[in-house]
Amino acid sequence: MQDFAQKNLCMCNIFSTFAPDFVMYYKIGDIELNNSTHEVKRGDQAVNLTPLEFAILEYLMRHPNRVCTRTKLIDSVWGQRFQYDTGTIDVHLNALRRKLGLSRQRPIETVRGTGFVFHSENTDRPYSLTIRPFIIDWLQSHRGEFENKGLAPKLQLDPFVSEITMSPEQLRAMLDGILAALLPTAGKGFIRIVSKLSISHFSLLIDINGTTNELRIPITK
Repeated sequence: MQDFAQKNLCMCNIFSTFAPDFVMYYKIGDIELNNSTHEVKRGDQAVNLTPLEFAILEYLMRHPNRVCTRTKLIDSVWGQRFQYDTGTIDVHLNALRRKLGLSRQRPIETVRGTGFVFHSENTDRPYSLTIRPFIIDWLQSHRGEFENKGLAPKLQLDPFVSEITMSPEQLRAMLDGILAALLPTAGKGFIRIVSKLSISHFSLLIDINGTTNELRIPITK
């Protein structure tokens, strides 16, 4: 069991060498998660989670009211190369529910044959979506493809981060479209994302080994 946990922790830390520091705070109901301090609370009570449990909870809280498939959860927390069985995920989810004192259906519901959903009664997203953590999350979701191509992610993002005006789904679809156009012909090297701030928009430059595509994102003040 110890060897299993060590292997999983290693997979969780694959991207720690390039991910820049950022503070992200999530709150859904009475459950709070601080990504900077790795602290979790339910109400006034601190909850001690393993690194894997913390990573699972963070992923689910980052995507409230959406079904998170088992495949996506595995790719984000363990990595695409991790060999798993479905029972492994349920073991960690049950431990997470137990430590948080939750039932089996709310707020973390198991969607039979598909995955899991973290229910939030808030109509708005429970946090302000900023460019930096969003890009990190997007890179992590594609890290298996980057590893297979031998691409090292690099970020050069403007420190004065503004909120985007489009939905996360829109931005993700646009980035995925650029990646689909650039990745097939890419060789070993790097994928670099650079942001430039103007009065009206962010320019995100996606550069794979010198081949660049630009994405302009409206911003709010």
